[in-house]
Amino acid sequence: MTDPLAYRKMVVEDLDRVMEIEHRSFTLPWSREAYAAELTNNHFAKYLVVTLEGEVVGYAGMWVILDEAHITNIAIDPTVRGRRLGEQLMREMMALSMAHGAERMTLEVRVSNVPAQKLYDRLGFQSYGIRKGYYTDNNEDALIMWAELPHAGAAAGME
Repeated sequence: MTDPLAYRKMVVEDLDRVMEIEHRSFTLPWSREAYAAELTNNHFAKYLVVTLEGEVVGYAGMWVILDEAHITNIAIDPTVRGRRLGEQLMREMMALSMAHGAERMTLEVRVSNVPAQKLYDRLGFQSYGIRKGYYTDNNEDALIMWAELPHAGAAAGME
């Protein structure tokens, strides 16, 4: 039997759980206020949550500007990692970005986060450069990755 998963738009009422996951996942977590502003004041921002049996277990956000999408954050609760939830959530974000007209997607990832880099490779992302000292907690560099998104017809299997 598979886990009953669902993906939906993030709402302000999700922020208590999002902040729990955020603090478990990052050494430099975003603030609750930053997420609230993204959800209520940023018309470029698109956020999804993934729920498992009704509980939020992950989330992702991006900005879609013209034909480009920029992943701002993605996290899966450490207690449910290893189930490919992050991969499926990224696929949902890619589909959402295409629905909003994006043709390509970018993100930054820590150079030390090899598991995430492998995930992004599987999803078609390629390395295009380094942002020196991007992460302020330890001055770690970020790898800049880009992916060309499939055309709408290809995404629907109508190549």
